[in-house]
Amino acid sequence: MSDVLNLGWEEWVSLPELTLPAIKAKIDTGARTSALHAVAIEPFGTEKNPQVRFIMHPDPNDPTIEVVCSAKVIDRRMVTSSNGVAESRFVIRSNIVIGGQKWPIDISLTNRETMGYRMLIGRSALKENISVSPGASFEQPVLSYDTYKKRQRKKDLPRRPLRIGILTQEPGNYSNTRMIKAAEARGHVIECITTSRCYMAINNQKPEVHYDGQALPRFDAIIPRIGSRLTFYGMAVVRQFESMGVYCLNPASAIGASRDKLLAHQVLAQHKLGMPNTAFARSSRDTKGIIDLVGGSPVVVKLLESTQGKGVVLADTRKAAMALVDAFRGLDAHFLVQEFVKEASGTDIRCLVVEGKVVGSMKRTAQPGEFRSNLHQGGKASKVRLTAHERQTAVKAARALKLNVAGVDILRSDTGPKILEVNSSPGLEGIEKATGKDIAGNIIECIEHNVRTVIRTEKPKRRRTKKAANG
Repeated sequence: MSDVLNLGWEEWVSLPELTLPAIKAKIDTGARTSALHAVAIEPFGTEKNPQVRFIMHPDPNDPTIEVVCSAKVIDRRMVTSSNGVAESRFVIRSNIVIGGQKWPIDISLTNRETMGYRMLIGRSALKENISVSPGASFEQPVLSYDTYKKRQRKKDLPRRPLRIGILTQEPGNYSNTRMIKAAEARGHVIECITTSRCYMAINNQKPEVHYDGQALPRFDAIIPRIGSRLTFYGMAVVRQFESMGVYCLNPASAIGASRDKLLAHQVLAQHKLGMPNTAFARSSRDTKGIIDLVGGSPVVVKLLESTQGKGVVLADTRKAAMALVDAFRGLDAHFLVQEFVKEASGTDIRCLVVEGKVVGSMKRTAQPGEFRSNLHQGGKASKVRLTAHERQTAVKAARALKLNVAGVDILRSDTGPKILEVNSSPGLEGIEKATGKDIAGNIIECIEHNVRTVIRTEKPKRRRTKKAANG
């Protein structure tokens, strides 16, 4: 039999699974059920996996501390309060910790703003080895609300059920299916949102994203999987979610920088990262000068809007290169001219970077007679071991473009790794199959690390005018 746990009529408790390390609770053996303060209560999930999210203000004297909590719903029942008012409440189950002992209890959610305690512990939550002394208080160690003000390491944060949205035009593709599976395996609720069907209410009071005639519910996180054809509109939708306080796996500004090949190369160059010699032109008639800037033929000419190897052409000779550059200019198209790294022999390396760490890498080899190694162009993928320099280059490239998740394409050259491209929506099929790694799980874990739970809502301080400052 475990040791007796002596409690007073009021005690400090914690609910670690709800990210509530310190709550002052009232122990009431006259009440059967336990109750927790909750506002902005919002159910989500499915019939088989019902969840509820709510906001908790743990310190009655400091409403600026908000904790976003979520948990699985185990019941919804009518509960009559001490003043005789009956209401329907969501009931959740969570472990409670008092005096070093931990056990699960059922908790109903209700607004307790007018109550002296943010939590009421009823008799059904008390174990057999608990003794309550009505005349005593704080028999167990005292905790502090200051805990909420301390920054915790990401890996120490408890995991809670999240509501995640994938912004995509292809909900059934491999990458989305894998992330849905990985999220649901970790207890989250995840759904696909068709980017083109979103529209926005832009205002400074209550910004919203609307979908099929009504406002979307609040998501904890958004995974942008925006196709190149919808880059402009997709970025606008991501920015709207950001303005609503939703964590976006890759921010709109970073997506835009990576999609703009010219800007991406300029950013990478500013960070002294290796890349093929590159020239950019539109109106210049100096075709020869453009080709000479990258070291002469052979050269690769790329449309700025190219994706998956489309719009990328190799010119073997100077004559072919000049004709190709003139042709692209005649189309009034924006394009890059790059040196051709012959020693790469039609192969490149895709490094998948998640939260500043390479979590998988594969070598892509082009078909015979083809220089483009993209899997969409028939390239073959195989597992590859990176050098320390290649690993560092991939991480620095993702960081330079401020991407939390990125596919960094690298060429192996005689002078070291050279970055071809940085992709903000990398596909997972090729790299997961080549490496056997759970990349989708790494992405969901990144979201868990970055969704904010404890929020400070302090009012901004009023700036003193010069006249006021002088008396």
